[in-house]
Amino acid sequence: MERENILVIENVSKAFPGVQALDNVQLKVGKGTVHALMGENGAGKSTLMKVLLGIYRPDSGTITFKGEKLEVQNIHQALQSGISMIHQELTNVPYMTVAENVYLGREPLYKSGLVKMKEMENNTRELLERLEIKINPRAKMKDLSIANMQMVEIAKAISFNADLIIMDEPTSAITDKEVEHLFKIIRGLKATGVSIIYITHKMDEVFKIADDVTVFRDGKFVGTEASANMTKDKLIEMMVGRELKNVFFKQPAEIGDVILSVKGLSREGEFENVSFDLRKGEILGISGLMGAGRTEVMECLFGITKATSGEIYINGKQVKIKSPRDSIKHKMALLTEDRKLTGCFLVLPVRDNMVMASINDYAKGFLLDKRGINRTCENEKGKLDIKTPSMDQRIKFLSGGNQQKVLISRWLLTHPDILILDEPTRGIDVGAKAEIHKLMSGLAAQGKAIIMISSELPEIMGMSDRILVMSEGKQIGILDREEATQEKIMKYATGMVN
Repeated sequence: MERENILVIENVSKAFPGVQALDNVQLKVGKGTVHALMGENGAGKSTLMKVLLGIYRPDSGTITFKGEKLEVQNIHQALQSGISMIHQELTNVPYMTVAENVYLGREPLYKSGLVKMKEMENNTRELLERLEIKINPRAKMKDLSIANMQMVEIAKAISFNADLIIMDEPTSAITDKEVEHLFKIIRGLKATGVSIIYITHKMDEVFKIADDVTVFRDGKFVGTEASANMTKDKLIEMMVGRELKNVFFKQPAEIGDVILSVKGLSREGEFENVSFDLRKGEILGISGLMGAGRTEVMECLFGITKATSGEIYINGKQVKIKSPRDSIKHKMALLTEDRKLTGCFLVLPVRDNMVMASINDYAKGFLLDKRGINRTCENEKGKLDIKTPSMDQRIKFLSGGNQQKVLISRWLLTHPDILILDEPTRGIDVGAKAEIHKLMSGLAAQGKAIIMISSELPEIMGMSDRILVMSEGKQIGILDREEATQEKIMKYATGMVN
């Protein structure tokens, strides 16, 4: 018996100036199934979803939804048709409550036009309780953790009672426990006949939750397979068009002298008594569950926030770091966790984003050495293999992997000795991950000292010489590469140590 498809996309194409984003792609999603849509950044996944939501108009092709031709002009029409989406980038309004965010633009109103606040809060409370999400509807979004913000986004998408929900990297900011919770929600939605398009770069999730997998590459349809018939190696090969070896490319590096010593670093309410040494040529992994305090320690170390107590030594000399300016002066660099929120200047071109931290190097009186800037940027583009039509391209139009490379090049242009990389491969495809891992390994071989925060255990284990594990703001222990196992790291991360 042939399965009923809720969505059938046939021969859809979409071009932008100089770019064929979609080239006769197809996608068939069965009713009540989870369909993973996979591909490297720039493969066309997001473009197709924007076509489906009415943000873009296709140049050709047809879309059939629930047996009828779908022609939507905007997101509102898509929602009315029964399609909702959980976006990768959080779209909340920080100073509004959870309830106000869930019902934004469709608030229940009195005849006077005033919002029925109590009804809206009760409806939100019932929704969250049904989904077993323990968040106060009256809480301000700005006071929630990133993980809880993501859970609110998930609840909001479900609140539309859509027949098809698009989930774009829904687990990028949530813990393993919350991932299992999300999968439970997804299974419940499936049981009621709701279909899911699931976009992720996390291979393990595909095999845990997806019924079918479709792969795009360079704007073209590669193939669709039942996940039961797929292997990780086959999926990678379909995505990148080649067998990808050495995903965790770690070349031998000579571990040198201690360059950074942190002693008893604490920040009241966030973390306490963190101490470690970092050596030249070393990659020190920082592991822990969401909320463990990993990012907070690195932001304090870099001078974004102020320590309550503790000492920092660079090359054996105690230093006072009161601001990022001080850190840069001491040859430190920080690649932040959220490239969209705290990394990229999205409306500015690639060139400006690249030289932002080293702009003073190109100052000639009141003028800038534009030729020098262009020469440097083109050189970095070549060295890091940054794919962009030109240096004038706005960075927001680059894929996630290429945006990340631009941000890495920004910091490399400051000539740092110590690089702090917070989730350097979050939300980027497997090919770009391998390139960044290779770059990190090469920098370590040059004698750079690297601190890498990652929520992915295989990445932590594959790239680190030593692993510092945190739990609830405390440093639990430091493991050598040879003794680290996933089980041991998780035991430390959950505080289950003797």
